[in-house]
Amino acid sequence: MILLTEAVRGAWIVERAGRWATVGGVAGTGFEAYARLLHPVDADRTDPDTVDEWGDPVDVEHARWRWAEVARRNGRVMHPLVQWWRITDEEQTRSWVDGWSVGQSDDGWFDPEDLAVLTTHLRAATSTPDDLVVGSWEGTGNPPWAEGGRNVFARDRMQLHWPGRDMWLFGSSLGELADPTWAHRTVPGWECSRSNQEGPYTSMIWPEDRAWVVASEEDWDSSIVAGSRALVDSILADDRFEAFEVHHDDDLSWDGDLLNPRRHPTPGS
Repeated sequence: MILLTEAVRGAWIVERAGRWATVGGVAGTGFEAYARLLHPVDADRTDPDTVDEWGDPVDVEHARWRWAEVARRNGRVMHPLVQWWRITDEEQTRSWVDGWSVGQSDDGWFDPEDLAVLTTHLRAATSTPDDLVVGSWEGTGNPPWAEGGRNVFARDRMQLHWPGRDMWLFGSSLGELADPTWAHRTVPGWECSRSNQEGPYTSMIWPEDRAWVVASEEDWDSSIVAGSRALVDSILADDRFEAFEVHHDDDLSWDGDLLNPRRHPTPGS
C-alpha cells in the first residue's frame, strides 16, 4: 500500500460521478451492471439467568446477521434499495424478547474479511490484478500519510476530488487485499476487526484497466460493485454476500426505500 503523489489516475472516475445519493454518485456511471452489498451487523444474545458481578445479564452468544433476519423479526420487506433505518424503525427496534439484539450498521466501512472474499470475483474480472488504486476519504481520521499533504498545493495535487469526498490514493494489488490483516502490516496503529474499526476505510478501489470499481461511501451502510455483467452475476450468486442488483440512478438515501414506510414502534414492542 503505497501513497500516490499524483491524483491523475483517478480523473477518469471523477468524470463519471453521478448524482449525490445515487448508485452512480457512489461508484460512477457508465458500467454494465451494479451490485449492492449490505454490510452485516453484529448480533448478541443475553441470558437473564447469566449475570455479571453487578447483576446485569451478560452476552452468551455472538453472531453476524444479515439484514434479512432483522427484517423478518420486524415484519419488514427485503429488496434492492432496503434501508437499515426503515427495517429497524429508525434504529428503535433492534432487540427482541428472546434476548437477541443487534448493533448499528457499519457506515462507510467495508469489512476487510468481506473484501478478501470479494477479491476472488474481482481477480477474474480484470487484466491488471497487481495494479490497483485504493482511495481513502481524508475525513476518516488523522492518518500518518496526511502529514505529507500539509502544503495546500501538494495536497491539491495528491488528493482525488470526488464530489464531497477528498481522498488519498494508494497503489495496491488484489493479492494484498486478499489478506484481511493487510492494514496491520501496512500502517502501524491500524486495526482490521469489527470490534475496533479504526481502519482501513477503503472508499474506492479500481484496477488500472478500469474494469470495475468497489465503492463504500462514508454515509451508506452498503458497498457498491460496478463492473461487467459477468462480475455482478458472480457476486449475486455468491451466498457469502447479501447482495442485490441495482442501477446507476437508484436512490440510496433513506427515502429510496419505498417498500418499508416510515413508522415508529408501538409502546412495549
